[in-house]
Amino acid sequence: MSDMTLIHGGPTLVPPPNDLTVPQFFLDGSSAHVTQPERLADTPCLIDDDSGQKVMLEELRERTRCLANALKFHWNIEEGTIATIISPNHIDYGPCVWAIHRLGGIVATLGPMLTSWELVHHFKIAMPSIIFVHSDCLSSVLQAAAVVGLQADRIVMVDGPGSSGPRGFRNLDDLVHEGSSLPQFSERVLTQGEAKSRIAFLAPSSGTTGTQKVVAISHYNVISIVIQSATFNRINEPYAPAAERRFRPGDICCGFLPLYHIYGLVYNLHYMIYAGLTLVLTPKFNFENFLASIEKYRITHLTLVPPQAVLLCKHPAVKRYDLSSVRYCIVAAAPLSATLTQELLEILPNVHLGQGYGLTETCGTVGMFPLTQRIGTLGSGGQLLPGTFAKVVKPDGTLAKEPEVGELYVKGGQVALGYYDNEQATKETFIDGWLKTGDQVYFQNGDIFVIERIKELIKVKGLQVAPAELEGHLLTHPSIVDCAVIGVADEYSGELPMAFIVLQPELATAADTNIHLANELRSGIFKHVTDVKSRHKWLAGGVRFTNAIPRNPSGKILRRLLRAQLNDSPSAGGVRARL
Repeated sequence: MSDMTLIHGGPTLVPPPNDLTVPQFFLDGSSAHVTQPERLADTPCLIDDDSGQKVMLEELRERTRCLANALKFHWNIEEGTIATIISPNHIDYGPCVWAIHRLGGIVATLGPMLTSWELVHHFKIAMPSIIFVHSDCLSSVLQAAAVVGLQADRIVMVDGPGSSGPRGFRNLDDLVHEGSSLPQFSERVLTQGEAKSRIAFLAPSSGTTGTQKVVAISHYNVISIVIQSATFNRINEPYAPAAERRFRPGDICCGFLPLYHIYGLVYNLHYMIYAGLTLVLTPKFNFENFLASIEKYRITHLTLVPPQAVLLCKHPAVKRYDLSSVRYCIVAAAPLSATLTQELLEILPNVHLGQGYGLTETCGTVGMFPLTQRIGTLGSGGQLLPGTFAKVVKPDGTLAKEPEVGELYVKGGQVALGYYDNEQATKETFIDGWLKTGDQVYFQNGDIFVIERIKELIKVKGLQVAPAELEGHLLTHPSIVDCAVIGVADEYSGELPMAFIVLQPELATAADTNIHLANELRSGIFKHVTDVKSRHKWLAGGVRFTNAIPRNPSGKILRRLLRAQLNDSPSAGGVRARL
């Protein structure tokens, strides 16, 4: 803490290297930072949860090298080439990423649940030259590729020989095998400072204005946030007896968080491997399988979002499994209530438990619960990481003091370059080195408390839903005159999208007196969304008919008044669905 208006995290950060790419830093032993512990010789980096396959660090290096050879040979991947990965978690997700980086390319991570039209939107923002695809996603990818003119010979299947789906596509395993005998690719050495400007990832985010954007994350951003997190957690420091340290080489972390999401990509994959842990990689989350994996692999570290915390507290299957190996649990991507925190401690009584806070625009993390707290301050998003600066700006533009409320601005090595190919949005959000987060917060005793998202995004199981996206689609329905979407609280998902709908006048009159017609209209509107949007964007919070959408003089939807309507009559207007 400094003068109560400009806040900074500690302890002192040893500067991250600014002349390395992500794989040069993470895979090449010669580039070790002072915060990086030595990996135990018999400790795998990854374990495939389904098959039990173990992957050691040297195998990750070799598969990355061979794949890069094949990519260079067949498609001449080079500096600035964009590659997209559309797949559930996969044992070769990392090598796909790092092979592209080795060749100077950029990796765009997209969710496997995206519809073809959503993929078209992303392809138009950042047209890929090659796509790594799991067979489960192939149909949507082929449809989207046809729309944007991307040739099918640019698709590589990632789920092994004999996978389902049409023949005729190259297979990742075959490319790795072929690459072992191909000419060695040439990897360029970066100049001092170059890692700060070279894009490593394009990560989808709704940003702070609610429209779909792509965040440009540099190699330095990823390296910096990992070193910031390692410094914060005193990795590779003898600050306590080995048995009492929070992160120890040889520890084992769960790996169900999707790797296309910044939380899974950076904190789970890159940070855990850097810290000497093993990641048990799970393609698809199933709660009982998750419990069985904790018991089978003696998992020590849990990286959760609130829905999993809810299940741990309330699911009857929990009592059937031995969870005593768990020593650390962080919950992020959405706020965790104080009540749920207390319930979780009853299930995991010996755990170090707390929350983290961050955004895609901060490479996933701004703060997390510190080593000085075995249990993070209830309701807090943690404390600022080293090398992170923050200020809280009040509506009048002055800086807030503790515990005054205002909008959070942050600065640090983890703050992204901006929004890809969107200069206007970048200027509005990345201001003079500061990220304007759109979150209303206050600080108290070093802890950050997030009390409201100014940007109005809805978070469903940690995934962002932009109301404006759903509203734009709903207005294409012939029965709808006007609409607004808000998030409604849900214990399991955190929030669910709910739509307020103004019907065409004649339909509105008829629906008032005809319950059957009203339910038919709600079902049709619900289907209008489910036909083209990902599951987490469905109107699972309900569809409610209203006479008018409240707006201010400039036309902005007054969502607080809609929430007030909901509080006044919570049962009116349709049955909420469970995602």
